[in-house]
Amino acid sequence: MQQNTINLGLAQISPVWLDKAATIQKIEQTILDASAKQVELLCFGEGLLPGYPFWLSFLHASEFESQIQKELHAHYINNAACIEEGDLDSICTLAKEKQIAIYLGIIERPIDRGGHSVYASLVYIDQGGKIQSVHRKLQPTYEERLSWSPGDGNGLVTHRLKDFTVGGLNCWENWMPLPRAALYGQGENLHVAVWPGSLGNTQDITRFIAKESRSFVVSVSSLLSKSEIPKDIPHYDLIMKHAPETMGNGGSCICGPDGQWIVEPVVNTEGIITCTVDLNKVYEERQNFDPAGHYSRPDVTQLHVNQARQTTVVTTGKMT
Repeated sequence: MQQNTINLGLAQISPVWLDKAATIQKIEQTILDASAKQVELLCFGEGLLPGYPFWLSFLHASEFESQIQKELHAHYINNAACIEEGDLDSICTLAKEKQIAIYLGIIERPIDRGGHSVYASLVYIDQGGKIQSVHRKLQPTYEERLSWSPGDGNGLVTHRLKDFTVGGLNCWENWMPLPRAALYGQGENLHVAVWPGSLGNTQDITRFIAKESRSFVVSVSSLLSKSEIPKDIPHYDLIMKHAPETMGNGGSCICGPDGQWIVEPVVNTEGIITCTVDLNKVYEERQNFDPAGHYSRPDVTQLHVNQARQTTVVTTGKMT
């Protein structure tokens, strides 16, 4: 098996919107389908499990003490993934069985922050089925701040996969220069950018990051159309009245370290996009520019990263 190539899989799929159990089943089936395609690294979109909070944009989410917003938020929390309670265990088991590494966007309800707030988190599961990092989105964007909490630097790390060094960021984090630099400095040469689903997001920044980093860049987006909204969610009729026909149109794509398209953005098509990439292409492009190596001046500018997991309670001992 060649160590300097990776078979990539981009899972451009829709969630069973706001339904944790059903979306997990769909993720599991996608892993099985990817295995049949000999995928080694499978990537899913931002917050796919259990879905992006699209209602915030069209149901007056900023209205204070709105009972509608409270009920939708409670439903969202109840369907968020709690890693400590084993919600990802079946996915990890399948990753191990099929020897597929996975980047999965989830809405996380972490116990270490009390268990009542949610975070847009990017989870990396290795080919042995072990969760190696959980990156909580550093800064929720615009209306997302009415639903998601800001994360920390604990998951701002890279991972070795064959001869590659992979890392990832959530959505508009990819526009933040310093988190990108943090991954470059840890040797990243395959960057995974996850999105809720918009060609408008992926068509420009994917090539930009590839040119800046001289790395392979994978942008993976989800899909969601109005017709896919489950009828059993709170305020279904109201959501159907105001929701646009298309909320997530995809735009998943792959760019090479020379800034050229390997797979141009794919829109409104559900499925697994596959491609094999060769690490030697990175080495070729780093010949004239390496942002964390020969084209850097750490004696002049340095980045300091706090990777501590943040919590409101630190215990130093237990009563006997």
